[in-house]
Amino acid sequence: MNMKKFIEKDIVVIGAGASGLMFALLNPKKDFVLLDTNTKIGQKIKVSGGGKCNITNRYITCDRYHHDNYAFLSQVLESLSYKELLGYFEGVEFIKRKKDQYFCKNNSGDILNFFYKHIDRKKIFLNHKVKDVEYHDNKFLIYTTNNDFRANKLIVASGGVSFKELGASDIAYKIAEKFGHQVTKIKPALVGFTLQKDDFWMKELSGVSLKVKVKVADKVFVDDLLFTHRGISGPAILNSSLYWEKGSIEIDFLPDQDLLFNYKQKQISSNLPLPKRFIKEFLLKVGVKDKVVQKLNKDDLEKLKILKHYTLSPAGDFGYKKAEVTKGGIKSNEVDSATMQSKVQKNLYFLGECLDITGELGGFNLHFAFSCAKKISFESA
Repeated sequence: MNMKKFIEKDIVVIGAGASGLMFALLNPKKDFVLLDTNTKIGQKIKVSGGGKCNITNRYITCDRYHHDNYAFLSQVLESLSYKELLGYFEGVEFIKRKKDQYFCKNNSGDILNFFYKHIDRKKIFLNHKVKDVEYHDNKFLIYTTNNDFRANKLIVASGGVSFKELGASDIAYKIAEKFGHQVTKIKPALVGFTLQKDDFWMKELSGVSLKVKVKVADKVFVDDLLFTHRGISGPAILNSSLYWEKGSIEIDFLPDQDLLFNYKQKQISSNLPLPKRFIKEFLLKVGVKDKVVQKLNKDDLEKLKILKHYTLSPAGDFGYKKAEVTKGGIKSNEVDSATMQSKVQKNLYFLGECLDITGELGGFNLHFAFSCAKKISFESA
């Protein structure tokens, strides 16, 4: 056992991300310390929403999350409305984009500065990577690369393994399993897809973006798709990755109209409201020349209909390094939704992304993390 002297606290919180920071904000008088492996707080908050922090969404509903526990998720989300969340950050200006998403008016630094201003910095211990946790004599022993701590209660809010360069690790899952929790299979989510050889024509379109409709499992997303040198990305694809397990997805490259040709005396490329580079590569793919519409035969027309229902089977994804979140995690049915306390180990709590609940793009994951922190209670501990 480590012989260093322990710092004694009532509560130790692992992770200075959304859940951990929100807990600290809501519980200023509690005897706690907030541990994080990074040199600054909220590193994933900083990069969220393209650096603007998409903090929440006007329509926070369970159907915008991948989950297997409706009762748990609904009870957690009901604890915090989007208006109440925005109200906590008095003085921070927000703007609404895409009708329902809320972002910082300036950048994510607005939120982080708010946390710094309202949380006692003496309670924040940065550069503290947790190595192990033990439990002796009704106390949690937390060993880090710096100080070691002994606490009555342990809150695990360290997230998933996406964005390793921002300090992400699997410590939450290791702690959960050590205390008898089940952890579902994890995988990258809100991430781009790599391509099978048959779809390599898309790699020629790197940098091109267009609006599409994607069908995956029982979900439909209408948003932008971005072609990259590795495959396909963009909001429509990132959301699709949350629900894709294996098999194919269907892409409609003309989501706002039927395949109609108004100018039959002109070429195909002049009739379709699509990027010229895309039309060129697509026509090469299906074997149709860019000819005058009135000269198209029945076979040509059938091939062009593929624009409305292109079937693609991803080879895989871009991996955790490019994934915005981690799908899967600690089984939420082993956590009390009324208190966020483990049903397996007394005085152990799990918050946010480390749980097996993952939201779509648009502020859903940050909102869930904040909601978990709002829900936490020590009354039954």
